[in-house]
Amino acid sequence: MLLATANFDAREFTGLRYRSQGREGLICIKAHSAGERHNDGGVAMTNKGFSDPATTWNRRFDVPEFIFGRGPNHYLARWADRLPAGGRVLCVADGEGRNSVWLAARGFQVDAFDIAQAGVDKARALAREHGVEVDYRVFDCDAVQWPCACYDAVVAIFVQFAAPQVRARLFERMREALRPGGVLILQGFTPRQLEYGTGGPPLVDHLYTEELLRESFVGMEILDLAAYETQLTEGSQHRGHSAVIGLAARTPAP
Repeated sequence: MLLATANFDAREFTGLRYRSQGREGLICIKAHSAGERHNDGGVAMTNKGFSDPATTWNRRFDVPEFIFGRGPNHYLARWADRLPAGGRVLCVADGEGRNSVWLAARGFQVDAFDIAQAGVDKARALAREHGVEVDYRVFDCDAVQWPCACYDAVVAIFVQFAAPQVRARLFERMREALRPGGVLILQGFTPRQLEYGTGGPPLVDHLYTEELLRESFVGMEILDLAAYETQLTEGSQHRGHSAVIGLAARTPAP
């Protein structure tokens, strides 16, 4: 796995090297003061809506069913053919593994993480069931080293756990993890989703708009950015008429 836990007092370190499974590259560490990190917390990056994210998600995932289904997100499935064949992909807050396993089955080299051990255990079981390999880890994504420029794609599907100031850090790290020409695939709910209640957080400042995503990923080439309504059938937790937004964006080529 290319991400590793770290605890630094300095604001930023660049130019360090990592070596993992024969691969080498630059680590870009965006470290925050202890006060900042602990105020926001876990993979769900603690805030008033998610005060104990690890416990919350472990409880949700600790059931026999795959609560978000076993198949891939529909937006990811639509865009996966645009990714480099056999490329290296990072799945952010991957939950029970539906997207990482689907990508691995299509020949991608996949790393994935989540804060919930229960979710990662189910993801590993799903990978075994499909006969694929995914490098799964359990950790807080606001307290790890994110490698710079080593992934061909970063996939972030419904990762709407973060309050705005924490979300900005998360988005920045996802972009920095991409190689030149790498592709970000992201999907989330829009504010209109609050009218439907068919999934996602009941917190408007956690939801996405086109303006927010354009501003967050300025400098990337927008391949697709669209807010739309659709009928979700992704497990028991994302089911019914929903207001979503999808983004596919590419970092500048060298």
